[in-house]
Parts: sequence; structure tokens; C-alpha cells
Amino acid sequence: MTPSNPLHDDSGSTHLDSTAQLMDRITSQLGSRLSLVSPDGSRRPAPRPRPGTRPTLVLVPHGSRDPRALATVTALAERIHEQRPGLTVRLGHIELNEPLLTDTLAAQQGGRAVLVPLLLSRGQHVKRDIPAAAAGAPHLDTRVAAPLGPHPMLAEALHSRLVEAGWPTRPPSTGTRRRHAVVLAAAGSRDPESAADTEAAAALLADRLGVPVIPAYAAPTAVCARTVPDALEALAAAGRTRTAVAAYFTAPGRFATQSAAAAPWIAAPPLGAHPALARLVLHRYDQARSAPSAAEYRRLTAV
Repeated sequence: MTPSNPLHDDSGSTHLDSTAQLMDRITSQLGSRLSLVSPDGSRRPAPRPRPGTRPTLVLVPHGSRDPRALATVTALAERIHEQRPGLTVRLGHIELNEPLLTDTLAAQQGGRAVLVPLLLSRGQHVKRDIPAAAAGAPHLDTRVAAPLGPHPMLAEALHSRLVEAGWPTRPPSTGTRRRHAVVLAAAGSRDPESAADTEAAAALLADRLGVPVIPAYAAPTAVCARTVPDALEALAAAGRTRTAVAAYFTAPGRFATQSAAAAPWIAAPPLGAHPALARLVLHRYDQARSAPSAAEYRRLTAV
């Protein structure tokens, strides 16, 4: 398993390495990591960051077996760098794709990093898995940002994707609006707070569109029990004959494909590398970088 490579560094260059170049980079990174170990086996302190340097933004997607997912989050990282040139942006997946988050953090030689979950609600990955990975990298000064949703910028991106799929660009008339609705298709979770976040995201989109938006789930659980077909059936019974499916997913994958296949009218693509999503990632990054570190938080709350 190879250590992660930055998609962009402070020089603004894009790394599209050949196999030979990639191996040279890996060798260099491993050599740098080994140089932190003293001859007696103890680990030397990591180099302190230069004053004024910005923390690395580590974008943390879930990961997917769908090859389109990696291409999509890579494109999003490119978009983030376009919006803030000079910021070092790396990827670190929770599972299924490389680079894994643990490898990305291990490859960084000290300094600061802000981990931004490319996740839309609270759940075990946000509450446990990502903080555990940060705690396993004591050579870094890390912050973990909040999940992306719910947020009005997500409603903006969802609306844009619906318009791309065929949703009216202008607000429909009152009579037409009575026939329109949206199912917000999400993954599902066993965490009640995740369900609450998705409900809040649906409310934000409903306010923006002026039509009912019903959250539903591709992988139903006890707390996220409503399936996408269930929601579509209920809306049809209520006379909503023009119901779209909005993909509350950051990248293509099995759940997004499954949800789109159930759409009786139009199905929007996942959020992907939408400019609003890139702005939201940077917003979460800025929020987290100004928060106290884990060590500072423990010290402040111990008194």
C-alpha cells in the first residue's frame, strides 16, 4: 500500500506522475519518515511548521468500489485548489480506495493538518473513525472538521444538479408546483443524528425549491427506515406526478445508481465537484483550523 501523494503542493503544481516518478516519490517519502527515527529506535520530534504556513487540507471521502468515485473526489480536490491556490490538498479515504487516511497522515512529516470529512452527516465515521485516525498520527497537529451537511451550500449544489437533470429553471406556477416533489436519496445510517441531519438538509432544499422534499434511504435502517421506492409511492399517492430524485451523495457509487434507477421522472447526478461543494469544504476547513487542537481542548476542559 503506497503512501498518499499530495494532489497539489504550495508550488501549485499538479502531480500526474509516471510509474517511475511515483516510485521515486515514495522512496523519498519513506526515507524522510525513517529519518525521524533515532539510532536507538526512539522517534525524534517532528519538524515544527514554518510560521505562517497553512495546515494541509486532508479531504476524507468514504471510498467506493465504483471507479468513478475516485475520479470524482480527485476532481473536487482540483476544484478546491483552484479556489485557494497555494493550499496543499491531499486525499485520505476511510476505506476501499487508496490512499487510505492512515497512510496519508503517516506520510506527512509533522506540521499541521485539517481533516475535512467528505461526508454529509454525522455518524460513526465522523464521530469515531476519523478522530481515531487523527489520534494515531501524534506527529501531526490535527483538527477534524464537521461533516459537510446540513448547509445551505449543499442545497445550492443539489438544486443545480436537479436543473442539470431537467428540473424547471424558473419557479413553476402554483398549479404546476402542486404536482412537483423531490425525494432526497441518502445512504442511511444507524445513528439518529445522521437521520436528523438528512431531514434538515431536505428542509433546506424544500425551502429553496418551494415543493415537498422527502428524505429516503438506499440502505434503510431502524432510524432511516424510509426507502426511495417507499417515498416515491407515497408522493404519487398524494398526487405528486412529477417527482425527481436528488442524489445526496458526494460521488457516484452503488447507492446513487440504485436510487437513480427508481426515479419515475428525472434523477440528478451526485454532488461531485460542484463549485458550491468546494466552497463548503473550504468553509469547514477554515472553521476547524481556528478551533483548538485536541491537546488544547483537553487542557481547557480539564480545569
